[in-house]
Amino acid sequence: MACLSDIDLATLHKTRLEEKIKYKLSWCAPRHILMKHLKEVPTILNAQTTTQVQQSVSRKSITPRDHDNRTHDVIYENINCIDNEFRKDYFTSSTRRKRSGTWPRTRSLNAPSPFQQFGPCGRIMKNSAMVMQIQDPASQRLTWYKPPLAVLVIKKVRDSTVLPPFVQLVEWLIQEKNMVVWVESAVLEDPLLLEDKRFHKIKDKLVTFKDGKDDLTDRIDFIVCLGGDGTLLYASLLFQKSVPPVMAFHLGSLGFLTPFQFDNFQEQVTNVLEGHAALTLRSRLRCMIVRKSAKMDYDYLPMLENIHGSHDGSTNILVLNEVVIDRGPSPYLSNIDLFLDGKHITSVQGDGLIVSTPTGSTAYAVAAGASMIHPSVPAIMVTPICPHSLSFRPIVVPAGVELKISISPDSRNTAWVSFDGRNRQELLHGDSLRVTTSIYPVPSICAQDQISDWFDSLAECLHWNVRKRQKCLDELSDLTGSGSEDTLDELVVDGH
Repeated sequence: MACLSDIDLATLHKTRLEEKIKYKLSWCAPRHILMKHLKEVPTILNAQTTTQVQQSVSRKSITPRDHDNRTHDVIYENINCIDNEFRKDYFTSSTRRKRSGTWPRTRSLNAPSPFQQFGPCGRIMKNSAMVMQIQDPASQRLTWYKPPLAVLVIKKVRDSTVLPPFVQLVEWLIQEKNMVVWVESAVLEDPLLLEDKRFHKIKDKLVTFKDGKDDLTDRIDFIVCLGGDGTLLYASLLFQKSVPPVMAFHLGSLGFLTPFQFDNFQEQVTNVLEGHAALTLRSRLRCMIVRKSAKMDYDYLPMLENIHGSHDGSTNILVLNEVVIDRGPSPYLSNIDLFLDGKHITSVQGDGLIVSTPTGSTAYAVAAGASMIHPSVPAIMVTPICPHSLSFRPIVVPAGVELKISISPDSRNTAWVSFDGRNRQELLHGDSLRVTTSIYPVPSICAQDQISDWFDSLAECLHWNVRKRQKCLDELSDLTGSGSEDTLDELVVDGH
């Protein structure tokens, strides 16, 4: 479906405001008075100033019920904000310029934040510590607080085909963009790369780091990945708190998370550096292993969010795809207890359990029978691996809830856990794994927009909904033109 134009959006917004006022008046005024004045609603919406709006409302013959402060405030507040909100969102020059540019507004996946008052009395309790705020993904566009200077280039390891693009990109970033380029120290040890004469000229200008030893926090402004999906997962692993914007080029095998082609990288990188790009905020899971031997108060553990083991025996790590709990080398079924916000949900008997993000729903989870979820949807997916029950289907729970996974006391064996395919370790009886949504997403830069990139990946990488098309009746006319009606009915039935 094509995007709505500015005029269509304004008309739609105006219509919704009309309906909103009609609803407010419907429970504040008698029916005969309401019907008399409903025709004036468009006049209210078209008022030139807030004063005229207020005067239009005050002229209405509202019953004494309107003198109730609570009811009066609701009506007054909603109609009072119409003129200012409508003009601010749709008629300012900056908004008109943004929506008529090269990057039009895409369709929204998430609904707007719901109205938080229900009837005259009910409303949502105000809480300063809101878990999540629903936002239109189309409004997530990249902007730079200051020009980016330091860029981290991550390339696919043990792949000689990535070396020429890597040298070409690094040389261009240093010479043309005057940027400080960071690379992993192991990259400089590649013998094939050392044979490149062009690389020798820029080798001394590179800044190196060692994974697990050097902290990159607040040192990198921008990340460029050259390779497959594994390069983006590796970038997520390097930054266990705030992640710089990531631009991923497809130079690997699958390329589901790498939407950019390297052919015209100069133009594409320049557009990103100038702030002309959409973002997909890929949520991550905060995973924490609490060992039985650790004597501590769990209430203080959410404050810890780093990959390193702490003195209290807990291990913390952020994952972009999924955390997998399986039976390891044991021949016995896994017997795992699953808790959600402290409540026992079920016991998993099978080969294991996958707890994934929406980004990870198209990875291991979909191979285990789960649904595919757009990365902008706030959710956590729980998928059993070969469950010993036909009724155990994958489930989706709200983002922000806490999952606790532990070995059942009567389990015959232990379990093993891995994070994005790394850091595999054993879960013993009495240990527990706690998983929730992290506050640090991965800002993945879109080649087009949040919708087009995802569906293009589904079609190109997973061949989603690819099949031979059914022939239409026109193509069968030469076979049925001289036949009987019974023959046509048979063809239709045979062709489903």
